[in-house]
Amino acid sequence: MVVTFNVTDQEHGEWAVLRVSGELDLLTSPVLRQRVHDVVADGRHRLVLDLSEVWFCDSSGVGVLIASRRLLRSCQGSLRLILPARGAADGSHVNKVLGALGVRRLFEIHPDVPSAVDEDARPLSA
Repeated sequence: MVVTFNVTDQEHGEWAVLRVSGELDLLTSPVLRQRVHDVVADGRHRLVLDLSEVWFCDSSGVGVLIASRRLLRSCQGSLRLILPARGAADGSHVNKVLGALGVRRLFEIHPDVPSAVDEDARPLSA
């Protein structure tokens, strides 16, 4: 079985951006959890998780997102998520899962990296 999952790291000013692609599930979510912890351990407390290329997310993936939010808030940081601009209308699985679980409102959602790293940009509505 081939697990298609990748996390790449970029810097955008004060923001660290982790681009996640593939399936965010029980097998892969520990990888993302570790990458988030590594970013915080490096002293970067402003994080964008670009989930626009994630086509599957289960409860363990949602758990990592919630834990990441809690971790960043504990060090007075910020977490922003990138989902397709039209969300579930575009078939964003992550958006559907977050909405179904009633936790989408916990996150600041943006349509793309420029919006997510812009201090003046308004997040998409829940």
